[in-house]
Amino acid sequence: MAHSYSPFPEGKLTDLAASAQESKVVISEKNEQSLKDLAFGSLAGVAGKFVEFPFDTIKVRLQTQPLDHPIFKGPFDCFRQTVRNEGFLGLYNGLSSPLVGSMLENAVLFVGYRRAQDMLREFVAVPDQDHTGAGPAPLSIPMLCLSGGISGVFASMVLTPVELVKCKLQVQQIGHLYTKDMKNGPVPKALHNGPLSVVKSIYTQHGLRGFYLGHLPTFLRETGGGAAWFGSYEAVCRFLISREQSKAPEGKIVTQGDLRTPHLMTAGALAGMAYNFILFPADCIKSHMQTQDVLRSHQRHPNGSIVTQKGFLATGKEILRSEGIRGLYRGCGITVARSAPSSAIIFLTYEQLSRHFS
Repeated sequence: MAHSYSPFPEGKLTDLAASAQESKVVISEKNEQSLKDLAFGSLAGVAGKFVEFPFDTIKVRLQTQPLDHPIFKGPFDCFRQTVRNEGFLGLYNGLSSPLVGSMLENAVLFVGYRRAQDMLREFVAVPDQDHTGAGPAPLSIPMLCLSGGISGVFASMVLTPVELVKCKLQVQQIGHLYTKDMKNGPVPKALHNGPLSVVKSIYTQHGLRGFYLGHLPTFLRETGGGAAWFGSYEAVCRFLISREQSKAPEGKIVTQGDLRTPHLMTAGALAGMAYNFILFPADCIKSHMQTQDVLRSHQRHPNGSIVTQKGFLATGKEILRSEGIRGLYRGCGITVARSAPSSAIIFLTYEQLSRHFS
């Protein structure tokens, strides 16, 4: 009777089969978790965007008003003029594009954040050996910041075209404010009737490459911001956990899953403020770059020639030359203020959905 030959002993084959089965289970669990992160991040992004968008409109208009003769005295004046000239819904001009963008951004951020942690655990980081709870051991705060930065790299690829469309829609109807007849002149007809019109215009004039105008400042903002966002959130959560642990009965181990709604919202609010403040000048330069063509006819050189498209460094130098450091932080206050409730809602929504469907 013939016997088949195997280079592995029978016991070794059994071990290999078991190992392969375990790998399949781990991969399946990671894929399932990624799908959850995708869904939960998307829903969290939608909730946060409805809260923050009016503030974002004011921020963009403050950032992109003419450098030589600013029109708005501040965020409250911008709010007043916008509502007077365009109605309350004027604060939501261009919402559809960033609403989709917020879904994609937060989905990419949360999925990328978790996958980056898995990668660091496997190849770089040494997790906490004293960890006794369920799930993988937590990484150090610096490693979590690095994970957030990695997720921001991927988010910037999604956000650049979305924010380009959003910014153009947000400023297209305020050109009349840049002229001398701002008080008496009628509100001009919008250049675009929606995001699809902007997309068509960009593609016709610049092709696919045109959708990534302002990618460098977006990349810088999202990478640094992602590190600050997740790092701050995790650091505050760990601080709150240690406080709750000191008050817990003996033998009880407090985890992030035990944090209550006020805890999660506090951590999320502080994280949002850190995210928006840390690299705000990059965001200011991005807004200028992405709206130059919309406002070009209202921004002219002293000799009468129309302003040409400028790059990242040239735009930054122009702002510094006109207004100094202060110009790079125009709209920073309202941006940081609106990021607190928005980020609080995003993290609260994500955490509650994760707990409910875990």
